[in-house]
Amino acid sequence: MNEPELTSTPQAHDDHLLDQHLIEWALSALTQAKSTNNVPVPSDASAALPLQLPAQGLGARAALEAMAQVALAGAAKLHHPGYFAHMDPPTATVTWLAAMWQAAMNQNQLHPDVAPSSRSLEVRLIDWLAPYFNMHGGHLVPGSTIANLTAVWAARDLKGVRRVVASERAHLSLRKSAHLLGLAYESVATNDQHQMQLSPTADYSDAVVVLTAGTVATGAIDPPVANQCGWLHMDAAWGGPLRFSDSHAALLEHVATVDSVGFSAHKWCFQPKGAAVILFKEPDAAHAAMSYGGGYLAAPNIGVAGSAPATAIPFAASLMAWGRDGLAQRIELGMQQAEVLAAKIQSDARFELWGTPTTGVVVWRPRHLPAGVVRDQLNDAWVSLTDIDGEVWLRSVAANLSADASLVFAKVCAALETATSE
Repeated sequence: MNEPELTSTPQAHDDHLLDQHLIEWALSALTQAKSTNNVPVPSDASAALPLQLPAQGLGARAALEAMAQVALAGAAKLHHPGYFAHMDPPTATVTWLAAMWQAAMNQNQLHPDVAPSSRSLEVRLIDWLAPYFNMHGGHLVPGSTIANLTAVWAARDLKGVRRVVASERAHLSLRKSAHLLGLAYESVATNDQHQMQLSPTADYSDAVVVLTAGTVATGAIDPPVANQCGWLHMDAAWGGPLRFSDSHAALLEHVATVDSVGFSAHKWCFQPKGAAVILFKEPDAAHAAMSYGGGYLAAPNIGVAGSAPATAIPFAASLMAWGRDGLAQRIELGMQQAEVLAAKIQSDARFELWGTPTTGVVVWRPRHLPAGVVRDQLNDAWVSLTDIDGEVWLRSVAANLSADASLVFAKVCAALETATSE
């Protein structure tokens, strides 16, 4: 049987043609926005966009010019040498270029025929990562909130746990997970270093006990537990990547004792937002407990997410560019930045250091003025604020490889002088 002849050559839609001039303009705008001459956090972040959806389009160039005010000019400059604030790193060029490929090709990890190569790439990526945590498999998730939810889900369905036990400093996602999965939630007191203090005689055989490896406020790491637990999970959203550093891996040595561990690649692995990992000691059993099929699916849907982007592409590109040693060097640089800042704080009687930083999180404050008052006077630098037991402290997290601890400290000192004189 003969195939019908085509009367015309198929043409791609205009949306699918690469506009080199537009790409060059967008890259030029990005280059200008990333100049370190800009302030770390813009004071006016309002979006000058129409109040209602326009009936007629502006065209691609005009739309990007309008959005540049939001996406570029109005963005926090996470790469600025004065930005020593949050657990949110700037991304490397190799990373965001690979992420651009991901967005352009728009693969969907849910379907083998919509992501024929990136699905297998994710499996390979997990194979790279899991051994550093003494785990045997897992999958990518959008963030550590979902990693924690996934671990608690596995614990409930595989071990029949009835409650979630975590420290009073644990991430709020654990309370959310308990609520969503119909489990009780118990908060455990911590010591003065924010480490969870379980009763040595308590029985947790009906519970998933969660160890935090890097609390949000102070970066504290919960110690190992000897109690009988139904399931032991480690929320290593921040501190997990320390396992890639020979110098600091021992801080999380007790990860070998847990049933599952999650960490955020979009924190100390320097990935774009929406990238995290959940790993299991027994991944086949865990995945079987959360695997669903459907008539439209060619492969089982494992975990919470359905359609999902190929975040393995920028993650794998970064790791290929740096290698394990390069990633470790970046993490170790962050630890060094924190040590330098902490030393400067300790040497100046005007400031108080909350405690020795263990995971690159420096918590400090002026002794005689509120922390927020001093931060309001900052110029060309930025630190975050955190509330600890009703008291506000400055918080500096070593996520920005370009951060200059000496510069930040000098700017805070200048802000203190200004605030004192007013």
